[in-house]
Amino acid sequence: MTTEAERRRARRYTIALPLRVLPRGPEESEFKAETRDVSFRGLYFTAAADFQLGGQIEFILTLPKQVTLTGDVQIRCRGQIVRVEENGRQCGVAARIDKYDFLPTTP
Repeated sequence: MTTEAERRRARRYTIALPLRVLPRGPEESEFKAETRDVSFRGLYFTAAADFQLGGQIEFILTLPKQVTLTGDVQIRCRGQIVRVEENGRQCGVAARIDKYDFLPTTP
C-alpha cells in the first residue's frame, strides 16, 4: 500500500506565495489567496470560495524576488482541482498544474 507522499512525483515545498485565482465564469470575479505548498506539478491553497472536484482552475502565481533573486516573476497556470477539503468558511484546494506561461515583467 502506498501513502500519498509516496505517490507524489515532484518535491513539494511548504511556502506561502501570493496567488490570484482568475474567474471561472462570467458572474465570478478574481480573488486573492495564498499557497500553503507548491511543486512544479501542483499546489495547495485555502480560500473562502466553492470549488468542485475535477473542475478547471486558472491562476497567477507570484514568485517574489526573495525566491528568484532577481525580481518578482508571475506565472499564469491552468489546471484541474484534484482535492477539495471543506473547513467551515474556508476551503482547502489542491490543484494539478497542466500548463503554465511566464508573464512578461513590467519595468
